[in-house]
Amino acid sequence: MLGGIGIVLLVLAGLGAWWVDQWLRRRSANPVYLSRGRWHMDIQESGHYRWRGHLEWVNPSSRFEVMIPECTLEVRLLSQQDTAGVVVRTEMISHHPEVPSRADGYWAACIIKRRQRVGLEVSVDITGEDLTALQAAWVRFRYVTYGPAGWVPRWQHVVLPLAFPDPNRTLVSRHSPEGAEILLIRTHLLSHLDDPVAVVKRYALPHALPGDVVVLGETPVAIMQGRWRHPQQIQPGWLARRLCTFFLPTSSLATACGLQTLIDLVGAPRVVGAFLVGAMAKLLGKPGVFYQLAGDQAALIDDVTGTLPPYDQFVVLGPSRPQTVVTEIREQTGLPAAIVDVNDLKAVRIVARTEDVDASLLRRVLVDNPAGNAAEQTPLLLIRPLTPEPQPAPSSTYAHHSSPLSPGMATHPDPQGG
Repeated sequence: MLGGIGIVLLVLAGLGAWWVDQWLRRRSANPVYLSRGRWHMDIQESGHYRWRGHLEWVNPSSRFEVMIPECTLEVRLLSQQDTAGVVVRTEMISHHPEVPSRADGYWAACIIKRRQRVGLEVSVDITGEDLTALQAAWVRFRYVTYGPAGWVPRWQHVVLPLAFPDPNRTLVSRHSPEGAEILLIRTHLLSHLDDPVAVVKRYALPHALPGDVVVLGETPVAIMQGRWRHPQQIQPGWLARRLCTFFLPTSSLATACGLQTLIDLVGAPRVVGAFLVGAMAKLLGKPGVFYQLAGDQAALIDDVTGTLPPYDQFVVLGPSRPQTVVTEIREQTGLPAAIVDVNDLKAVRIVARTEDVDASLLRRVLVDNPAGNAAEQTPLLLIRPLTPEPQPAPSSTYAHHSSPLSPGMATHPDPQGG
């Protein structure tokens, strides 16, 4: 009996030590961060693109002031062709009230005071003879925070789309053996600047017919919500470095950064508890208990290489409030909607759906992952249940014979006609 009590006390002491360590780490961390900000494209000509961004330095602390002694940015262009002839120019203008920007581009060290927000205006100019092959600009900020935690390098990442497909173009269509047509909808490279409802309105709604279901991938929704972190921004602790080695190599929790992301989301006690119970359940022949106990995010995190460039270099979390997202899509577009997690291993997970979506039909239609699992850039699907072919009336002296529909006649009313 005493041995059992001793083990319990030891576990409680360990959890207490972990909590104190986490509290001290948070207390002594440099709290300032750079937001991704609001961006708009103010020039889109044949040989000239320009994006302008309005970011902010944010210090949420009521106790500490933090210095920013360094800040630089670089731009990486994503393109289907060589970018040797393309020129990129950048400019940063600080709106710090005490340390104005210098004309020579030198970053003057400044202090972000308690509860202060300081604006940072950024422009990205791209020029060249032919920019049509460009897909996106990956803007990477490297800055240093200097404060209670010492000299701490940090990063912020922004993805700016440069190519916008025509929403009215002909879509790729596939027929499912389950009796449905699948329309693959290509979009621009989505980023934190996008909203799921607006994307559905722009790219899916022009092609939708009554009865269609719009389906979004869970990773694109999370990307639009800004839920992606570079491994440089993640600091794996002792627990993440040890436990990650027990997961299968194909799991997104099999790396220290992937597992640390889950710990940051749900807390170490829940992860440890789920791991211990899951390990015992697996020994008894019942796998998958860890993911049930650790929460939905445990199965939805995508580690590095889990999605298309440039997000293949990030850890992408699962979406936030997915049920709210599909509800808003239904209310604002009239389309039944679902968010799903599908892979090439014939696993279909319905993250959220509106009540008028047939879950069993979705699983049957999506089991072969028609949208693909590489860089297809088709984050939206329209699922269109096929109307059974009309059967001829039975032969009878009283049977009425109707002529078949002429080729090209629509079997659905015009969606623009209400």
